[in-house]
Amino acid sequence: MARPNGAEIDARCSRAVPVRTASYAIPPLRQPRAVPSSFAADNFQITTSLWKLPYGSAFQYIETKVADEEARNNFFRLPAFRICPFGYSFHKHHTPSKSQDNNTNMSTISVVVKHQGKKYDVDVDTSATGEVFKYQLYSLTGVEPDRQKVLLKGSQLKDDTDMSKVGLKPGQMIMMMGTPGEGGGAIVRPTEKVKFVEDMTEAEAAQQAGATPAGLQNFGNTCYLNSTLQVLRSIPELNDALKSYKGEQSMLDPTSQLRNLYDMMSKTQEGIPPLAFLNALRVAFPQFAERERDGHGYAQQDAEEAWSQILTQLKQKLKISEGDAARDASFIDKYMGLELTSVLECDEPGAKEAGEEPKTSKERLLKLNCHIDGQTNHLRDGIVNGLVEKLEKKSEVLDREATYTKRSQISRLPKYLTVHFMRFFWKREVQKKAKIMRKVTFPHELDVVEFCTDELRKALIPVRDKVREVRKEEHDIERARKRRKMNPIDGENAQGPQSSSSKDKKKDEKKPAGGDVEMTTEETFKTDAEFEAEKEAEVLAAKKELYTLINQDLLKDEGANQSGLYELRGVITHQGASADSGHYTAYVKKTGVKDPVTGKVGEEDGKWWWFNDDKVSEVEAEKITALAGGGESHSALILLYRAIPLPSADGTQ
Repeated sequence: MARPNGAEIDARCSRAVPVRTASYAIPPLRQPRAVPSSFAADNFQITTSLWKLPYGSAFQYIETKVADEEARNNFFRLPAFRICPFGYSFHKHHTPSKSQDNNTNMSTISVVVKHQGKKYDVDVDTSATGEVFKYQLYSLTGVEPDRQKVLLKGSQLKDDTDMSKVGLKPGQMIMMMGTPGEGGGAIVRPTEKVKFVEDMTEAEAAQQAGATPAGLQNFGNTCYLNSTLQVLRSIPELNDALKSYKGEQSMLDPTSQLRNLYDMMSKTQEGIPPLAFLNALRVAFPQFAERERDGHGYAQQDAEEAWSQILTQLKQKLKISEGDAARDASFIDKYMGLELTSVLECDEPGAKEAGEEPKTSKERLLKLNCHIDGQTNHLRDGIVNGLVEKLEKKSEVLDREATYTKRSQISRLPKYLTVHFMRFFWKREVQKKAKIMRKVTFPHELDVVEFCTDELRKALIPVRDKVREVRKEEHDIERARKRRKMNPIDGENAQGPQSSSSKDKKKDEKKPAGGDVEMTTEETFKTDAEFEAEKEAEVLAAKKELYTLINQDLLKDEGANQSGLYELRGVITHQGASADSGHYTAYVKKTGVKDPVTGKVGEEDGKWWWFNDDKVSEVEAEKITALAGGGESHSALILLYRAIPLPSADGTQ
């Protein structure tokens, strides 16, 4: 088998796909320099094998076999041998000329880095930054860059420091402090073979971390359906339930066709036609088969109607097991079903005097309405309006029509809450659904405790308040960590220089007349690591306490919200002046990358996917805030909120 040349190695490294996303963003490095003549290709053999380095990231590891062990070690310290996003990349070029070699030496300074009693000879690239130098040390010590404390002339090296301006001298001793994170020091051979993108099937590429999700083609005025399907697909429990659906296997069954459609979407990054589902939906609900007035093509429909009808169909067909329950429960009722407790009371004093009592009732709904009027500025205002309703009905006591007020409160909160902005109303003058253009803002995190019954509030408030307390503690820890990183204290580690606190203690020594030195009581100072570990232990204990506060009845209800707090996950928007025209799009929040080994989901980057039919792009969170309305531009019509995740009994998320 022929030995690959330098260009082939570079190309293969650039195409490698990581098993797991690296915990650090690798900075772009400068162009590599030529390899010194002492390392000509004839002196060593390059072989490639996949290793799992710290953080579980898949890297390409270039192993060199050199007869001279010292020469081999020097080779690995070359700036040309570097960490790249997909592995170690060794750039092998022609043997440099003498002038090139001189230029190379002029921009490199050899220093000695001392870490935990060991010394490392390192060639510092003076044209690079401190971040690059830290990655060199990471490859030698296994200590992650953000856990390193590199001391130069009494101050800590920062990532953006220009290495040409720190005044390094050949042979200079540099002290480094820090220990590897959990699993950070070990190199473990992965169990799975590396696979390059060009060798993957379309389905495998679509399931990689960071892959763009599939869009849906528009068949002429079907954007209302495409946006609805994209937001519903963001519910992982719905996808799992559909995979297990064993009901009617028919071309005319919307549930089975939805399952097939989502399965196809998970195996591609291209826009696909939802034709089979669309035909099944039009058969089940003929209003979606309405034609344009001129007879050319299908008419535009309301996305809210499509959302409601699809949920109605799934409510009837999609069942899930309830454990010991005699029969299966509806998935929609369990995860998206809202229960309201309402009190209907006559407004006229005569009815009360005649003995008419208020009537209490309960009803199950699939969405919470936000009524918009001239005073509505925020989502909360609209929800309050929607929970109070005026009715005209016959009073049995008065024996005539009377005005009643229906006041509702939430008695059950689902895990997924749908909020509908009631922007469309029937306008008689033009005989069509007109749009209310008013700007109505909405939060990324929604607190609905105030809209609940007294009984439910009693169960939710302790959990909600504890969640906020834990968040504050976590925020304080993170803020202190950033502050220490920006303004480090040099002497807080025993391996570093003498701390100012130890100097102060010497000043406090007292010398009595007898000449003996009387020492004051010795104080103990904590390092950053010890202080941080102590705070994290307190947060963990608070999370365990939080779990004990969850109401037992709510804890048994897997599909219920247990805190009263929701986070925004999806938005359906409408652009235009009426429901029968315009354009619908969808926004879905990106999820964190799932670790294939541990199954844990990483932190989210706060960005969103924008689904404009078959065009899918990434947008910032600020774009969502701009969807409050105020004109014919895109404004939110349907919001999908998800209950915030709560810790388990052991304090983990």
